Amino acid sequence: MARRPQRRHQRKRPAPAAFAPVTLEILEIGARGDGLAEHAGRRVYVPLTVAGDRVRAALGEPRGDGVAATLLEVSEPGPDRVAPPCRHFGTCGGCALQHLEDAAYGAWKRSQVSAALARAGLAGAEVAPTVRTVAASRRRATFAAARRGGRCVLGFNERSSHRIAAVTGCLVVEPAILDLLAPLEALLCAVLPDGGTADVAVAVLDGGIDLLLTGGPEPGLDARERMAAFAETHDIGRLSWRRSATAAAEPVAARRTLHARFGGIAVPVEPGAFLQASAAGEAALVEAVLAGVGPAARVADLFAGLGTFTFPLASRVVPGAAVHAVEGDASTHAALVAAGRGQAGVTAERRDLFADALGAEELSRFDAVVFDPPRAGARAQSVQLAASAVPTVVGVSCNPATFARDARTLVDGGYRLEQVTPVDQFLWSSHVELVGVFRR
Repeated sequence: MARRPQRRHQRKRPAPAAFAPVTLEILEIGARGDGLAEHAGRRVYVPLTVAGDRVRAALGEPRGDGVAATLLEVSEPGPDRVAPPCRHFGTCGGCALQHLEDAAYGAWKRSQVSAALARAGLAGAEVAPTVRTVAASRRRATFAAARRGGRCVLGFNERSSHRIAAVTGCLVVEPAILDLLAPLEALLCAVLPDGGTADVAVAVLDGGIDLLLTGGPEPGLDARERMAAFAETHDIGRLSWRRSATAAAEPVAARRTLHARFGGIAVPVEPGAFLQASAAGEAALVEAVLAGVGPAARVADLFAGLGTFTFPLASRVVPGAAVHAVEGDASTHAALVAAGRGQAGVTAERRDLFADALGAEELSRFDAVVFDPPRAGARAQSVQLAASAVPTVVGVSCNPATFARDARTLVDGGYRLEQVTPVDQFLWSSHVELVGVFRR
């Protein structure tokens, strides 16, 4: 990407009337992707800035240990500022770092992992270079939709707002998703009442595209017919609706059975089920997990989900390879069990590992343990792992902070954190995933 020309007055926005503008020097980029500055002894968070920027900003409401600010103008750009490639950047809240030069962006992602480990007292751990994924590779995304005054808008929420930024193009998602945006907007304008809102989850699966509409009134006969016709016209594998994020999904048009494939095994996927954001990101995580587990034969896969790691682990050419997958969600566990039938060495258990972690003695029968918890981490399970004699533990995380907390528990229990590999599959966001390998 070409660097932004060195010129003044690049970005102007109206200042909130209650706050006088201030001039700030951006010192670094913080964990959420905002630039950090100091003013009157307080930390200031300025979105859409990079280190070295000299900016005018309007101070706003308190935020954490400092104050949020609105960027008014970049007076002097920093050395790593570039022109963002997407015309929606700055309004759409989907990306936070398109204005950061590519090498600096990759280094920043890696630094977020290193910083989290350092805060936990693990500054000496080796952090490998970030494994990067490319643009237009994200296979799932959730869009927001609303109908107001007879008009419909489909897109992503604006930064720190419930307002929807209409998206006519996106550099992150797969082309198959991008091609659906315009016809989806027309469909939603036809089926949503005025004032209605909905979330639209789109996933590219083995067997076709999966569409899940969440919110809005229950579709009547006319809406269902429109939705079924849409699925037929655009070759949608499955189109479902649910009242809320916690309600069961109701298929409106189920034209094909949809699967995800892990280690060559087809696993049935229910509407809204969790998948890694991209196939390339998933492959990078699987590769790092397999390398960490190595020749260990008996492996426990905790927080196993649909079997992202279960089936690749089971397919290894290792004498006596056996994988015990543990998952708490009922429907996800059922899909895992169904896919695992007939697969040699695969067993599955439904168990809430937050409330009922595998104990140290239970863990003793395994040669290695893989754990991949949600963003909250695996505090209770880490305590039991730290007390166990398992030779190898591999942690997968989408939250460096909670991973570092759990890693501290394992290290205090006698493990050595051998290496951490960052994986960037949420392009231009502040999120980074990782795989950490622990050995006794």
